[in-house]
Amino acid sequence: MDEGLVKIRHERSVKDFPFLKLEDNEYVEFAFKRAKIWLNLILGGLVAGLIFILLAFLLVLLGRDSLDSTGISFLYIILGALLLSVVVAGFFTLMVYKGNRLFITNKHVIQMTMLSPLASSLNMIDLASIEDTSFSQNGVLQKVFGYGTFRLATVGEETTYTFKNSDITQEELKAVAKLITTAKTYDDKDNVFIVS
Repeated sequence: MDEGLVKIRHERSVKDFPFLKLEDNEYVEFAFKRAKIWLNLILGGLVAGLIFILLAFLLVLLGRDSLDSTGISFLYIILGALLLSVVVAGFFTLMVYKGNRLFITNKHVIQMTMLSPLASSLNMIDLASIEDTSFSQNGVLQKVFGYGTFRLATVGEETTYTFKNSDITQEELKAVAKLITTAKTYDDKDNVFIVS
């Protein structure tokens, strides 16, 4: 690839993904997120929880004539705590959803995994160390909504990097496999292709 284009793509990747700390002449080829169905489920759960709590507030307002002021205050405190809990849980769930990413650059695979706001990991491996790529779907829901598990297996110790609930397409899978093949045949230190 032309050096000018590599520099432009590197600068664009640094601007779009400043948290990746990319090397010189490294740029992002693919940025994968979890499947959008999970974002829709999170937002749907958040909206359903908020509607439920607002309906409960309405019922308390309509039935306040049969309760004394202490009972009404107690119900307001409980419903306020539930409302706060739903909002905080929704915020943290969205944070975890956005914290799970897989980046494939022209040199590395970078996997950001977040199980909770307090438990996260960052894995990075050279693209040339990847031996195998695969995408699998198990079950009716994964087939219907088009998501599954994207796997990258390494050479040697056979470490497998998995990115669950991904909606990677067949074209993207082929492009990633081509990138890996290219990375294995290109020696970046000497800027020459290796014929094997």
